[in-house]
This record gives sequence, C-alpha cells and structure tokens, in this order.
Amino acid sequence: MKNFSNHIVYHSATLKDGMIAINKITDEILCLFILDDMQRLIGSLTDGDIRRALILGVLLTDAIDCAMKKDFIFVKFNDVTPNQIKNYRAKNIKLLPCIDDNGKIIKVFNLVARQSVLPIDAVLMAGGKGLRLRPLTETTPKPLLKVGDRAIIDYNVERLIKFGVENIHVNINYLAEQIESHFADEKDGIKIACVREPKFLGTIGSVKFITNFHNDLVLVMNSDLFTNIDFEEFYLNHIEQNSDMSVATIPYSISVPFGIIELKDQIICGLREKPTYTYYANGGV
Repeated sequence: MKNFSNHIVYHSATLKDGMIAINKITDEILCLFILDDMQRLIGSLTDGDIRRALILGVLLTDAIDCAMKKDFIFVKFNDVTPNQIKNYRAKNIKLLPCIDDNGKIIKVFNLVARQSVLPIDAVLMAGGKGLRLRPLTETTPKPLLKVGDRAIIDYNVERLIKFGVENIHVNINYLAEQIESHFADEKDGIKIACVREPKFLGTIGSVKFITNFHNDLVLVMNSDLFTNIDFEEFYLNHIEQNSDMSVATIPYSISVPFGIIELKDQIICGLREKPTYTYYANGGV
C-alpha cells in the first residue's frame, strides 16, 4: 500500500477527529496510525480502541493519544522478511506499518490484499510469437490473449503483486508495442518495466538486457502460463535449501504396456512388467 494517507492522523487530533477519519476509510480496514510533530509513528488506533476508550469515560474532545495503542506492531524497512509477514498474518494483523530508522512510515503492508512480501525481482518472458495459437496470435501477442475478462499475463502480474513483488520486468519482442501500451499505467500501484530484446534470442536469452535488478534473487517465468504456485513457499524452500537455482517442475508419467527387459552388456539382468516411469518437466517457473 503506497498511498496510506487516509490512515494517518496526528497526535494533536481529538478522538472525534479519529472517528471522522476512520469513517472516511474506504478499504474496510479500520485502522489509523498516529504521528507526532516530526511525522514519527507513535501509536495505532482502531474503531474498537475508540469504543473501549468511550466506555472508560474518555470524551470525544479529548486528545486521540488517550485511546491509541502505544505498543503497536511494526517492521523496520531493512529488516522485513517473508517469515515475519507469515507470522503476522497468522496473528490476524491486517495493516502492518513499515518504518525507517527515524521512525517514519515508508509504506504500509496490507496483509489482507498481500499474502507475503518477497524480496525478489520477477521477469516475465513475453517475447514469443505464439505460433501454436495462430491465427489468434497473428495480430495479438499471446500474453495479451484474454481468458475471461483479463489478459493471460495479467493473472501472473496480479499473483506476483499479491505476494509482495514490486519489481516486475516484462521482456518483449513480437508485437512489443501492444504490451508496452498494456503496461503504460501502473498495476495496483506497481510500475511494470518492459524491456525489448533487439532480436529473437530464444528461451530467457533476453534476461541479460535487464540492468536494474533491485534484489539478489530473480524469479524468471513464462508470461502465458496459469499457475497457483505458492511463491512464498517456493522462495522459502529455495532459501532453506541454500540453492543456487530452484525450478518448479511438473511430474509427467509414462506407462509402458509391455514387459521391459533390463540389459547390461547384452545380458538380461531383469524384467519389469508394464512399468511406469515418472519424469519432471520444466513448469516454466
């Protein structure tokens, strides 16, 4: 949440001012953050806090800090981790302020709309010609073909944003101007960067043209797939395994309807009756 101004009030406000501010909130998470004169975060206030204060005899004309929580939950900008976010979501924290070293709010994480905050960049490969879908792709790039009321690529962008990915690059070539136009405006407050490859370089070849990665870890994926992959789980597994690279795969089984002879140097050493072999295909993530 980049625009959180409707959740901000100053400590000089009255309790009535706080009630008015909460009444104006339109995103249904009824929580305010209280700032001092130096714009530092000093407390939080919910509609429940106001009700409890009124029951205890606090007046609407009293200062808002009479009802605010001083032991509010927050994260430091340079220290926030996916595990932190996971724990706060489990505790039903809905709005989580992120502050700098001076105590000023940099951003607010909406943990209802966001499932995680992953410190990664994402690259969506969107430069292919989509030959297998001709004639649909003769005038429209495959990532912009609609399924339902949205383009295929939008499902992937929205899912990345849901997991808190804020640095998203789209590599383009075929009918590139259409994709650039599609992402001319921000998506949910996130600017999508389109990067043209000078010629067709094949699978992920154009990644080398991205020069402004913001994170050490980069997620590369196809733009024209549908996936319900849990990006947080994928990320945490990658970290726990201390991997150089992780690949999402799809099991693909082949059943052979015959007895298979196992040979070693032309000598029969076994027989497998109608075996099933399982391979792991690249899932494009």
